[in-house]
Amino acid sequence: MRMAAVLVVAALFVNYATLPAAAAPSIDELFHEFGLFGNWAADCKQPATPANPHVGIAMPSPGLVLEEHDLGADFARNRYSVLSAERISATSLSVAVIFQPGAQAEERQTLVFLIRKATRRTMFNRPDGGAVRVKDGIALARGSKTPVLRKCG
Repeated sequence: MRMAAVLVVAALFVNYATLPAAAAPSIDELFHEFGLFGNWAADCKQPATPANPHVGIAMPSPGLVLEEHDLGADFARNRYSVLSAERISATSLSVAVIFQPGAQAEERQTLVFLIRKATRRTMFNRPDGGAVRVKDGIALARGSKTPVLRKCG
């Protein structure tokens, strides 16, 4: 009887170990879960400026998530194509992006967003192979906090 119990437990373990792993959520699933699609700004009623960036996040086609930052009329728009996304916690999302895709200045970056109560803030940014630009929500070059963006509309 003991031998039969051991064989049953061993068979269950083998069957469990050979089950396929659950698929990780896709980029668009995570962006939907975190409520990221749409428009964001520190103050949605004020014009775009470097201190009040207007950020739009859209999915123009399945699997393609794009983000665009408008810093005002005197600045070029920053564009990002999201390559991957990973939930870090209930309020944090890590994303790998291509900054300025297709341009000469194209650059791969890793970012971490803090998302809660219809707000979003960049907590970390580092280009691949480069120095950290944002750490713990502080833009290191200026020593200032990254803006808290609110969902518009």
